[in-house]
Amino acid sequence: MLGNVLWLAFALVGVAFALSFYRLIRGPSAPDRILALDTLYINAIALLVLLGIQLASPLYFEAALLIALMGFVGTVALAKYLLRGDIIE
Repeated sequence: MLGNVLWLAFALVGVAFALSFYRLIRGPSAPDRILALDTLYINAIALLVLLGIQLASPLYFEAALLIALMGFVGTVALAKYLLRGDIIE
């Protein structure tokens, strides 16, 4: 049963990934694109966690943590750039 649920979760997160990518390409403004990029890395983390569960490998969980850390820093830097026009003051 876990295998069936994992495939369903892969499909649903994949659809969410595709929709976020569409918003990244078609976003009408820069904040919309930053939000779509933030959602994309969260979906990538979800896919890695699901893959780690399916393959029973802790390596994918560590990769998901690294992506979460880099995604957070990237989102903060982009938001600061939009607000002030400069990242480093």
